[in-house]
Amino acid sequence: MSDLVIRGGSVVTGRSVERLDIALEGGIIHALGQQLPGGSEELDARGLTIFPGLIDVHLHFNEPGRVEWEGAATGSRALAAGGGTLFFDMPLNSSPCTVDAAAFDAKRAALEQASVTDFGLWGGIVPGNVMHLEELAARGVVGFKAFLCNSGLPEFPRADDLTLFEGMRVAAACGLPVAVHAENEEITAGLTRGIRDAGGSDVRAFLKSRPVLAEVEAIQRAALLAREAGAWLHIVHISSGRGVTAALEARARGTKLTIETCPHYLFFTEEDMERLGAVAKCAPPLRSASERDALWQHVLDGCVDMIASDHSPSSPDLKCDSDFFRVWGGIAGVQSRLAVLLESGHHQRALTLPAIAQLAAETPARRFRIRGKGVVAPGYDADLTLVDLPLASTLVQQELQQRHRQSPYTGFTFRGTIRRTLLRGQTIFRDGAVVAGQPGRFVRPDIQETS
Repeated sequence: MSDLVIRGGSVVTGRSVERLDIALEGGIIHALGQQLPGGSEELDARGLTIFPGLIDVHLHFNEPGRVEWEGAATGSRALAAGGGTLFFDMPLNSSPCTVDAAAFDAKRAALEQASVTDFGLWGGIVPGNVMHLEELAARGVVGFKAFLCNSGLPEFPRADDLTLFEGMRVAAACGLPVAVHAENEEITAGLTRGIRDAGGSDVRAFLKSRPVLAEVEAIQRAALLAREAGAWLHIVHISSGRGVTAALEARARGTKLTIETCPHYLFFTEEDMERLGAVAKCAPPLRSASERDALWQHVLDGCVDMIASDHSPSSPDLKCDSDFFRVWGGIAGVQSRLAVLLESGHHQRALTLPAIAQLAAETPARRFRIRGKGVVAPGYDADLTLVDLPLASTLVQQELQQRHRQSPYTGFTFRGTIRRTLLRGQTIFRDGAVVAGQPGRFVRPDIQETS
């Protein structure tokens, strides 16, 4: 007898959606089928759509060191409320940053105590730490992150071209990707100086300081270095249609790369940044409606590999400044990723449910080689997200599970309400409340598997 049988849900599996029962044993999916034998417990999922538990490959929970911005305890609760069961935490904005083995050990220990979902960790590439990359790989990082522009934190300086190239060569030998924040420092810093000297300080001035050109050039340069190093390049948070086009051109020339974008680039435009203000500031910034539409077309065409939140909150005081250049640049959106994909993607643009599962779960697990995750299939972890697809709800601040209830998505109505999230067969979120019991686990890539 199974531990739990979930009855009659519309299961998003592979390339289809099928009405199936799911039998769970020991936290693993044991069987899928019609009218499966009864279990010790049964859950009626008729009328609900069942996705694999979502995987967020790019976010900042800032622990240890900056839990006053966000910690894993609150951040992972928000992830669970958004249908997520696994996240990869970036090497900044925690303190110390994850650039050597000691910092990795401190972060892993902190997250094992705090997180209600499973997690993996990125390492960092900064000038002077290339000799530490192999020890980070041995500890199980999913890859290495580098900035091609100022990160905003002095303890995580940008990687110059030689540091990046040398880091890519080590990463390639370790079988791990290098993720880059692709904006050209000379362009962004030079434009910023000129605009600031002329008295610019508002939203439009900030937008002018970070043009699409800076993103496109950085993608092209990073792709060339990765191709020469034989490395796998993961381009994070591409903000524009032109950026994806540049990445696709590099792929056609032989660079092994994956393409990531974020919900805020698909949902908002630069006009929204002017209207919403600091809560919508990010880097790269929000783009024009035409760039957003071109980005959506790439998603619909299957050219984007995965969609991550880049949840990057701060304490509220860092979002309060009349000078927009001094406002902390990060959007808090970990709880709203599936909501955007369902409302703006599925309901408004006919993005298929299997495509959403691929963008938010299956491809992240496969490309980062996380065994047993990302698919609703026998032998996989029973990580599941149950959604009432037509049910609309308006996001209000009181529903946000993150530490600070600031989000550009509040006040918007989304069709597709998450009813339950299960991690390895245990319910961790149900009908608006986090009910997690056992803590999450650290996961690491199986580098023996091909990606």
